[in-house]
Amino acid sequence: MQLKGEVKTVIFQSPETGYTVLDVRCEDGVFTVVGLFPPVSEGMVVEVEGKFQQKTLYGRQFAAEKIKLHQPSRLDGIKKFLSSGLIYGLGPVTAEAIVARFGVDSLEMMKYPMELAKVRGISLKKATEFGMGYVKLQKMQDAIMFLQELGITINMALRIYKVYEEKTIDNLRKNPYMLVDDIDGIGFATADRIAGELGVDKDSDFRISAAITYVLKDASLKAGHNYLPEGELIEAAKTLLGIDDVERISDVLGDMILLKELIRYDAGEHIAILLKRNYITEKNIAKRLLRLSREASDFKVNVEHEISRFEQEAGFELHPNQKEAVRAAIENGVHIVTGGPGTGKTTIVKCILRVFKDLDQRVALCAPTGRAAKRLSQATGEDAKTIHRLLDLDWKGGEGHFAYNENMKLPLDVVIVDEVSMVDEYVFCALLGALERGARLVLVGDKDQLASVGAGNVLGDLIRCGHFTVSYLTHIYRQSAKSKIVPNAHKINNGQMPDLDNKSDDFFFEERNTSEAICQSTLALVTKRLPKYLNMDPKDIQVLCPMKRSLAGTVNLNRELQRLINPPTAAKKELKRGDILFREGDKVMQTINNYQQEWSQTQGNRVERGMGVFNGDIGIIENINVQIMQFTVRFDDDKVAIYQYGDIDQLSLAYAITIHKSQGSEFDAVVIALDSNYLLQTRNLLYTAVTRAKKLVVIAGAKETVARMVRNNQTARRYSLLVQLIDEELAGGRYD
Repeated sequence: MQLKGEVKTVIFQSPETGYTVLDVRCEDGVFTVVGLFPPVSEGMVVEVEGKFQQKTLYGRQFAAEKIKLHQPSRLDGIKKFLSSGLIYGLGPVTAEAIVARFGVDSLEMMKYPMELAKVRGISLKKATEFGMGYVKLQKMQDAIMFLQELGITINMALRIYKVYEEKTIDNLRKNPYMLVDDIDGIGFATADRIAGELGVDKDSDFRISAAITYVLKDASLKAGHNYLPEGELIEAAKTLLGIDDVERISDVLGDMILLKELIRYDAGEHIAILLKRNYITEKNIAKRLLRLSREASDFKVNVEHEISRFEQEAGFELHPNQKEAVRAAIENGVHIVTGGPGTGKTTIVKCILRVFKDLDQRVALCAPTGRAAKRLSQATGEDAKTIHRLLDLDWKGGEGHFAYNENMKLPLDVVIVDEVSMVDEYVFCALLGALERGARLVLVGDKDQLASVGAGNVLGDLIRCGHFTVSYLTHIYRQSAKSKIVPNAHKINNGQMPDLDNKSDDFFFEERNTSEAICQSTLALVTKRLPKYLNMDPKDIQVLCPMKRSLAGTVNLNRELQRLINPPTAAKKELKRGDILFREGDKVMQTINNYQQEWSQTQGNRVERGMGVFNGDIGIIENINVQIMQFTVRFDDDKVAIYQYGDIDQLSLAYAITIHKSQGSEFDAVVIALDSNYLLQTRNLLYTAVTRAKKLVVIAGAKETVARMVRNNQTARRYSLLVQLIDEELAGGRYD
């Protein structure tokens, strides 16, 4: 449906998101139009496509999905436009004078400062500023129209314009594939469609180069690969491009390597192709780790005495391999502590902390995520930060950077990193770069957990390379007589079937053989049975799924759990965009790293402010302001962030999340909706899911599915060069 008319009133417009509420005078009446707009003023003519919707609070509104803006042609409309404030410094009196002199040609004359300066009261300087402001506004409106004609939504068009501004049209005509790198949410397919409409040939070097780069970045983002074997890369690029000329792709690949855009590396079993950034990252990790290992300062300390003091204060004795882990952490520049649940990793961290503090060492605790950092802080009684906060993430000039880096080192002697299996290579490299020479690094994690969501396999590679000391914790401490969570987790990890007899107080199994049965059982467990059994809010019970799709996947379970746990009421405000519906009280998760998202955190009488909300952070929507299309989320670590309407796709419902997204988190109660999917039936996936639970875990699924996962010890391989690069640096002595 279409509407066309003159803007009578601009009721609201958000400069951050472009969300706008207008009253538009059409031939058959005045209508309220809502949607995302570039700057618009009273007097302008708008053409909108969309549909009417009935809002409970605000009555009937027309939701605009596509727009066209036209400059006003009537004198009163021109006056309103010029005096609207869209052109900085130009007010009603000056607008009246311009229209009085130039009449209906007033807008055209805005482009000519020499003519505009003839108006009484306008200097040449002011005329030039007005002209530049008018042209800039026109370019923005033209760019939005241009992008819409290419099939890009208004929301995405506004995001693109924020990045490129007046250069939007020129940039896209020159290289539409730059959208893939610069704009979140645009992939190769979208950029390729735009390129086709702009006349880019299917077999152009330009297009092939963009496809090769995209394949490498996509492999890193989705599968955690730091590189791809040359043959796999060419095949993937061929499929993406839809062309069969392998030689042509190989030629362009060769040119990219010659231009140093890509690196070719002989990995032994195959030729690795990787982005230059990825190569430099892994190379720097290798150099910095070996330097830390070599340059650790010697301590004159009686480790046995220090451990004995800790044991006396703690009231228990450490196991011999725990004592050895403490000793190794104190004596080595880089040390790794790995073990499953209940093996005493936290106890070791507390002991290491005590010893280093007694030695007057400056020590910091950190973890990859806010949830993991909060848990580490609670377990040790010491302050723990995310790695991003430890490095003091800042965002200036449109780019995120860490205040602590190669040039400004962290004022620390020891850094202990928990949940290292979750750390991706880029963040780990940044941390290493910020450590002073001679500092110590203690890495703590479970080598059998799923690998990090981001690129690389840091913990696994560092253990596999054999150049750093590793303490393997195997003795289980954390269990009560009737507890089965920890023993069953270790059984799974050792390839044995867990006890599914339901004779424990904290580990239960529900035999369900269809997706529908698993779904219904999960809903009943979360909304009725477990809240009574545990005296717990249903929102505190976390559902974990191997997959997103299917009746027992996260998408459907979130929809159903939202309906049952947080149903709509007249008092609860909602926001909807496409298939996404959020309402006040919903449990949500951040799904991408947003380094620019501002947050505040109240601690007593002090309010701390910062930037950065990260993939996997979980919170509750506390408030939705429908009038200005904003919503507030309070995360588990009590950070409060305000989101704009255009940011809605950064979040998803979190009543049910994938097992991969649960890494590094612990929940009091976990329900595992174990639907059957042969591609996702692996031992470490089930092990990771079970070890997320602190007090209770329930598996809903088929016994054969559990058995198949326990038998399948295959893990998806991650292509990384870290082990080879460490060997290379060590052999060449090039880590200074």
